[in-house]
This record gives sequence, structure tokens and C-alpha cells, in this order.
Amino acid sequence: MTLRVGVIGTGMIGQDHIRRLTKVLQDVEVVAVSDIDQARASQAAPAGAEVFDTPQALIRADMVEAVVICSWGAAHEEQLLDCIAAGKPVFCEKPMVTSEAAALKVIEAEVALGRRLIQVGFMRRFDADYRNLKAVIDEGYLGAPLMYRSVHRNASVPEGLYTSEMPLNDTLVHDADISRWLLSDEIVGVEVRIPKRSSRGGELRDPTLVLLRMASGVIVDVEISVNIDYGYDIRGEVSCENGVAALPNRPATVISDRHGIRQRIPVDWRERFIEAYDQEFREWIAAARDGGATGPSAWDGYVSTLTADAALRAVTSGHYEAVNTISKPALYEA
Repeated sequence: MTLRVGVIGTGMIGQDHIRRLTKVLQDVEVVAVSDIDQARASQAAPAGAEVFDTPQALIRADMVEAVVICSWGAAHEEQLLDCIAAGKPVFCEKPMVTSEAAALKVIEAEVALGRRLIQVGFMRRFDADYRNLKAVIDEGYLGAPLMYRSVHRNASVPEGLYTSEMPLNDTLVHDADISRWLLSDEIVGVEVRIPKRSSRGGELRDPTLVLLRMASGVIVDVEISVNIDYGYDIRGEVSCENGVAALPNRPATVISDRHGIRQRIPVDWRERFIEAYDQEFREWIAAARDGGATGPSAWDGYVSTLTADAALRAVTSGHYEAVNTISKPALYEA
């Protein structure tokens, strides 16, 4: 059975997901699109797909069985609530929402419904390298995790479009989520340190060092550098009682010449995580066809939002800031 999907937001990530859903994956069809820019929506729409004037009209359309949200973060709350009201499975790109209050509204609506409909786009959980690293941690022969280091480096970011808050409220959410998932642990507090600024970033607060304190006592240190120049470089290493496990360098052709021995580095997130994006949608499609969701939940989106909020407070205060969640609803315990 083919899942009929509507896509809200046809910017860069929306267009990439439309390509994925129409040219790479099976058992799915994009039947509807919507974007605040109607011309862009029309251009991005696959042949035969209907272009809707508003996200609400797309969500309520009988032809649409499931929804992919790739719109601006501030618009997610209303669109997620509409999907829940319509009883339609929804894949939502991060951030799930942009405030704690919005996250709680989404969670309350989904809990009231009594079943999961939301999957949040934390694609690292679907990456084969991260899944292998988690398997090593879970097997336990390295002993208990003590520290985890997460590195997130971009070659550059668009000038004027990337603010000093974005490393914490846009980029950090990936590192926070993958740390919780890898370690099967919860974040209880955040500290932020700002080292010497890179001359490449202008007035941007870059790089940034974040310390996540986990409930078990593990400390996660996160390096976020968004103007590192040489490429898109994602790293992870867990130090345990009996050894260390790390993500491998991405497989690439090894070049040997008069300049030495080297491997090419991915250009951006699309190249580094292309297989992970494909896999997260394979698993979402299978769950959505059964009327539900899998993978990162609304609860995971909520915790990431709280972590980003605490990190932003920590920049101002210069101190440890607690991450205080509500009691976890039973819906998200499985």
C-alpha cells in the first residue's frame, strides 16, 4: 500500500525530502505541497501533486494520509496540533517547536489522543555509524560510560542568516538528542563556555563549548564550530571504564600524492547523513502506514528544546543551568 504524503515547507530541506520521497524510497507518494512562497511550492511539487494555499488545508485534505513538516520552526506548533487533531502521522524536522510552552501543548495533545503520531527529525539515530557505537555501549564490555565527546563542525554558515543563538537553539539539539540516545540517559543541566572567537565568523559567537551533565553523572562535552573552513566534520567518542569507542572517519577514497595521504571530507550535512535521512524515512513510512510513529518522539523534541533554553540561559549567567522536565508520560516510555 502506498502512503500518500503532504509536504509543508519547500525550502532546502523540504526539496531534499521531496526528492527522497519521489526518487529514492518506495511505497510512498507526495500528493500535496504547501509553502508560504506559492511560486516555490509550485516549482518543487512533483508531477500530479496539488499545491495548497495553507498548511491547514493540506493537513485536512482527504488525499493526504501523513504529513512531513519542513517549515520554519516557529510554525511547527500550530501545524503539529492540526496533524494531531486530524489523526495523521507526521514527520517534523527539528526543532520540533521553539519554546517549552509549545512543546507541552504538543505533548498534551498527543497524550490526550492516546497514541504517538509524531516523529522528530533527529536523523543521527538512523546513521549506521551511530547505531554501531550505541551497540558497543549497550553491550557493556567496555564498562560504564564516563564521558562522551560530541563534535559538530561546519565549513561555513550563511552570513547574516546564522545568529549567535543558533549554535545553541538549532545545532546543539542534535548533539543533545544523540547523547541521550547513545547513553540511555537524561540531561539534568548545562554549562556553556565561549573560547576565543574565530576571525572567520565576524561577530558570531563561534566556536562554542557546551557541557551537558547527565543524570548518571556522565559529562558530555560538545564542540560547535560553524566556520571551520575545511568541511563538515561530525565526531563522537565515548570514554568508558575499560576502553574507548569512537565513530569512524566516513569511508572515502584514500589519496596518496606529493602532498601526503588524505581522505576527502564531506561538504555538508546532506552528504554526511544522506543514508541516515533515507533510513529515517523508510522507518517513518512503515510506521505511518500503520497509523503511528517510531524513533525520536515529541518527548525527545521537548527535552531538546529545554536543553537549548538552558544553554541560552547559561551563556548569559555564566553558570550551570538546570534542565527540569515534567514527569514523562507513559506514552513515551516504550
